[in-house]
Amino acid sequence: MRKTCLDMVYNLAKTDKRIFFIGSDLGFGTLKAFKEEMPDRFFMEGVSEANVIGMAAGLALEGKIVYVNTIATFITRRCFEQIILDLCLHNVKVRLIGNGGGLVYAPLGPTHLAIEDIAIMRACPNMTIIAPADVDEMRRLMPLTVDHDGPVYIRLGKGFDPIVTTDNVPFEIGKAIPMRSGDDALMVSTGICLKIVLKAADQLQARGISAGVLHVPTIKPVDAETILDGVARVRAVVTVEEHSIIGGLGSAIAELIAETNFDSAKQFKRVGIPDVFPDKYGSQDSLMRHYDISSESVVSVILKLLDA
Repeated sequence: MRKTCLDMVYNLAKTDKRIFFIGSDLGFGTLKAFKEEMPDRFFMEGVSEANVIGMAAGLALEGKIVYVNTIATFITRRCFEQIILDLCLHNVKVRLIGNGGGLVYAPLGPTHLAIEDIAIMRACPNMTIIAPADVDEMRRLMPLTVDHDGPVYIRLGKGFDPIVTTDNVPFEIGKAIPMRSGDDALMVSTGICLKIVLKAADQLQARGISAGVLHVPTIKPVDAETILDGVARVRAVVTVEEHSIIGGLGSAIAELIAETNFDSAKQFKRVGIPDVFPDKYGSQDSLMRHYDISSESVVSVILKLLDA
């Protein structure tokens, strides 16, 4: 997913001289072609994220469109004040590309696990947050980021995830995408968790339960109309995300439901990482299963909600 995203930045830059790239602590050879062909628009800075954000903001204030890339924890936690004051306050066109959202860097431990990046970015006025499900969706997304107003945070998965999206519904920043309809329950996911809820929908169907699937690649601004329309049709709603249950997709959906005051109560549950620092090492998949972010767990949660 990261390679596809950066390749798209390079291809877009070839036809748009406004586009600049700034990398921070990236591997040798990253975007080598960009560096060789457009050296005046390519910068590779050291481990100084606050400075990088300041550079990007300065370029954007001069009319440039700047893509910044580094590990998700570093591009959100370390330079939060600069994101707020330099990017969001001035509403500039800087696109923050965060590598390894969620539990991707499981072998490196809690310092590298971006489990609260969505919550951090949701708190920033003017910030748009996008988490694609696969590389195909990334290809549809990237051209739309060029002229999008204000700063954007793009959360990248590990890569090599199965292709679960289609181009049947045109991608639009700020729009949720209904993947399956259902009358009993609704599963709402973002990023790579779409593959989990699609599998869960199949498992529920085998049990005679009709479960809808709603993919939310844009977490902010949230598509309240589409989400609430789906919620209104069912008794139980489950959100699934590779993120803390505090401040992420689940919180956004819970806020919508709480403020809508449906005539009939909705059974609701957030599936994600609990309010803890992950204390285990391993693979992304092993940690997700440790925190019950799996199709089997989602099925179990829905069955309990429907029996409530």
